[in-house]
Amino acid sequence: MKESTQTSSRKLDHLRICCEKQVEVGSAGFEDVRLVHAALPECDLDAIRLETRFLGARLAAPLFIAAMTGGHPATTEVNRRLARVSERFGLAIGVGSQRAALEHPDLAESFSVVRDEAPHAFICANLGAVQLREHGAEWAERAVEMIDADALCVHLNFLQEAIQPEGDHDARGCLAAIADLCEDFKTPVIVKETGAGISKETAGRIWGAGAAAIDLGGFGGTSWAAVEVERAEEDRLRALGKTFLDWGIPTAVSLCEVAGSGPVIATGGVRNGIDIAKALALGADLGGMALPLLKPAMDGEEALTAVVSMVLQELRAAMFLTGAGSVADLRKTRAYITGTTRQMLEE
Repeated sequence: MKESTQTSSRKLDHLRICCEKQVEVGSAGFEDVRLVHAALPECDLDAIRLETRFLGARLAAPLFIAAMTGGHPATTEVNRRLARVSERFGLAIGVGSQRAALEHPDLAESFSVVRDEAPHAFICANLGAVQLREHGAEWAERAVEMIDADALCVHLNFLQEAIQPEGDHDARGCLAAIADLCEDFKTPVIVKETGAGISKETAGRIWGAGAAAIDLGGFGGTSWAAVEVERAEEDRLRALGKTFLDWGIPTAVSLCEVAGSGPVIATGGVRNGIDIAKALALGADLGGMALPLLKPAMDGEEALTAVVSMVLQELRAAMFLTGAGSVADLRKTRAYITGTTRQMLEE
């Protein structure tokens, strides 16, 4: 009970810190990406088609409501609002780590509310790689069943774990655990980073393990090192977190390295519809947002609806100005890559 209470309390700490503190660090690299402008777009802005497919599912738009919260009673209403907006706009949605509810089933409602409010949405369950290694397919199945999920995200958060006072410091065996799960698991498995990005080498190992998709979780958005700095009570851990604020692979760089071998979700510093357009032009299947949606979700469903509407309007405008009448057309759009992103890729 004590461990589950600590896990649940930590989830509420994370939610509060993300909403109240400055936890965005660095650049995701999207400012180095410029889509080629079509002075003669030859398409109708009002007829732009945002529909797309991901892992066999039909989605109304390539915006992914990325994993944010759950695991504490106070998070239930936030997930309810996110789910309702997901259902309204036909978007895919992920939940936060379900560890707390797997340890303490009384907390399951903070996650199951998502399926209750979004019966037709593509929903991703969420389990840590360390918990998968320790508990195996049983926990994976329970996580999926809890929310009747369409996919399972196995998250990698070892930067955060290295700084947390209660962090899991042993990463051995996690790749093998993912491979074992993928071999027989009926639900598609997505392997996701949580803010430090995925390299082409790591992506190769993930694809080799049998993952159905990769969520980049690149550097340049919410920094979990920054979040843990805010939580740290020891000067040593606070200093450690500050030292690693700049650690990771920018999302745009990670995307260019990983795209082309399988379905990819670009998360990490995606802040508007133009960023989503750039991500899709660089090879992503979906562009994911968390923090930009979390704050309006805390304010209310109306505020969240307004933000999502604007993001999709921005995406349509970007597509129009590149002459892309559909998501498939957008993926063929040419982009210039400059600055640090280009330098890293050339290395």
